[in-house]
Amino acid sequence: MSSTKNDKKGTQSRKSQGRKSAEKKRIAVIPGDGIGKEVIAQAVKVIQAASANVELTEFDWGADRYLRDGTTVPADGFAMLARDFDAILVGAFGDPRVKTNIHAKEILLGMRFKMDLYANVRPVRLLDAALCPLKGIEPKDVDFVVLRENTEGVYTDAGGVFKQGTPDEIATQEDINTRKGVERIIRYAFQYCEEHSKLDGSPRKTVLMCDKSNAMTHAGGLWQRTFKEVSVGYPRITAQHMYVDALCMQMVRDPRQFDVIATNNMFGDIITDLAAGLQGGLGMAASGNIHPGRTSMFEPVHGSAPPIAGKNVANPFGAILTVAMMLRHLEFEKEADKIEAAVLAAVREKKTTQDIGGTLGTKEAGEWVASRVR
Repeated sequence: MSSTKNDKKGTQSRKSQGRKSAEKKRIAVIPGDGIGKEVIAQAVKVIQAASANVELTEFDWGADRYLRDGTTVPADGFAMLARDFDAILVGAFGDPRVKTNIHAKEILLGMRFKMDLYANVRPVRLLDAALCPLKGIEPKDVDFVVLRENTEGVYTDAGGVFKQGTPDEIATQEDINTRKGVERIIRYAFQYCEEHSKLDGSPRKTVLMCDKSNAMTHAGGLWQRTFKEVSVGYPRITAQHMYVDALCMQMVRDPRQFDVIATNNMFGDIITDLAAGLQGGLGMAASGNIHPGRTSMFEPVHGSAPPIAGKNVANPFGAILTVAMMLRHLEFEKEADKIEAAVLAAVREKKTTQDIGGTLGTKEAGEWVASRVR
């Protein structure tokens, strides 16, 4: 999405960004497991059809590699990605042959944590009214973004089990929140609101912080204080707050009220799946894992879906829209626009997989979009 800033400094910045987009960008591709391999293959076709000035390098990290030689991530894997690549395109992880899912945890969460990709950016956009289960909702009514803190919370796996397997078993799971982590995702949300417009070109005006501070008083208190302090520096933007349960209700009651939502790791995980339902399901949802100025990672929201893997039925549009998001991040604006327009055309013309009303397979839907882009 394009910036809404019109000042001289912003104009100069965009001009320099335009020059940067002419440079070849290196993209690491990690298809992963299950349907990840299928949808990423189609996303790669679309990148190539868009003729962006990029170089793609594929890595075999995933269940097959782990079962073959025990490797989840090579010793210098994350350092290599950060050093040698401009962006990372990831599929999905999870394979029933790996009962502990250790490879998924070490690759995906490891990438987020060890590369400090603290902002999980999930746009929620409805391309066609037919995809939304709510009555009377038009595409312009569902156009918001959820910014999820990506490196803290319960996903740090802090805690433990005592007297496991006995009637006295105790399990604790700690929710880690730091001032640094909370402040930077909230500040990112306000900056995102300032710098990005809606699809119709109108400015974004509101940042809503979501928590459960009435029950989680310690963590919630930190989020509340930080949100109030940071919001003072952005007087043009309206700062709002909702408890997560109220937000879930309002999201399905009237999604038109949202612009930018900032929240913690767990709540962000939950509400973005709910939000995906407003845009046609997880198969339509894209996301980016961002650290400004560093190599960032992009992935479709859906999982590896083992039951449908290899059947040519998975929806590739989430992966394709993720590619558009990644190219826009790399400042290939025209290429991103072409991809998004092609997906919109596919949805309107029913050139889609069955989950969103079409009759095509994964490969055929991807090829249709690629041909449209080309």
